[in-house]
Amino acid sequence: EATTCPFTKSMTIFGSLWGSMGVIYILVKAIRRVLPIAMEPFAGGSLTFSPFQWSMYALSCLFFAYAEGYKGFHLKFAPLVVKRSFTLVIGTPHGNNPINYLLSPLYSMGLFAATRKRLITSWSVTLGVAAIVAMVKRLPIVPRCILDAGVIVGLSLGSLSIAYHFIRSIMTGKLPNVDACLPSENTSSGETKKKD
Repeated sequence: EATTCPFTKSMTIFGSLWGSMGVIYILVKAIRRVLPIAMEPFAGGSLTFSPFQWSMYALSCLFFAYAEGYKGFHLKFAPLVVKRSFTLVIGTPHGNNPINYLLSPLYSMGLFAATRKRLITSWSVTLGVAAIVAMVKRLPIVPRCILDAGVIVGLSLGSLSIAYHFIRSIMTGKLPNVDACLPSENTSSGETKKKD
């Protein structure tokens, strides 16, 4: 039986682990890119902050912790990533596609093999974040440092949230209670889908 086959189990573990941890890897790479700028005020170099700038630095961290880390990642994105990563089970339409395993982090993020609404949301957020990053890079060093500090806090909480949901799913055997936003079989076979 497919559920007791060692190969099926190992591929399910591989798909879920690579999917969830691959997204964490992407986030950690982003953190490492902006960390040096955010740490400038602590380096003792030429960049010194006034009390007002320090308060803006702290507010940026608090805002991103709540808006990005908690509301964006912990409540929405992290459960989606973990839930989708666990849908890669051999014998299912998504588990039988080797591309889904190979690109499991992108699959888990909902960048392909998802409902139309999820695709629009995932690609809009991805492209929007890329545009914001490009704009922030052009800012003077002080506002860039303040914004980067907040981004680091948000992405760090996001990474921890994905790890939390993944470990919790393994330990309890219960996946996050969110819609995995998988397309119907009719959609994947080329028929139009009436409802997203």
